[in-house]
Amino acid sequence: MMDFISIPTVVGIICASIYGLFELIIRRKERILLIEKMCERMDPILMDGKISFNPFRKIDLSFMSLKVGCLLAGLGLGLFLGFLLNTFVFVQLENDPRLISSAYGSSVLLCGGLGLIIAFLIEMKYKSKKGDNK
Repeated sequence: MMDFISIPTVVGIICASIYGLFELIIRRKERILLIEKMCERMDPILMDGKISFNPFRKIDLSFMSLKVGCLLAGLGLGLFLGFLLNTFVFVQLENDPRLISSAYGSSVLLCGGLGLIIAFLIEMKYKSKKGDNK
């Protein structure tokens, strides 16, 4: 059923992989050149700890559970909405699989996006309230 998409998908994945590999090699060479130039121009005694390269910087995951929860709730609501559309609206029409799948897909994407927007609004409201208390 999905034979028409397999060849472009494979070609796209191969092209993206080759591009990513070249990007990594070129980026590595650029970083090495930048480090060499920095070492030539800067005296380490003058810097005295002003530059710190911390690869383990803290990633802010404070609202990640809210985002994931709202996204999953939106996806579930979208599936339920697609089921309701399929059951009550498309019964009168002929059961075209393309129509049913588009109803499911569009309702899932719509409700998932609405869930993420709701999570964003809750996060902004919390941050503004937290900023007012300081």
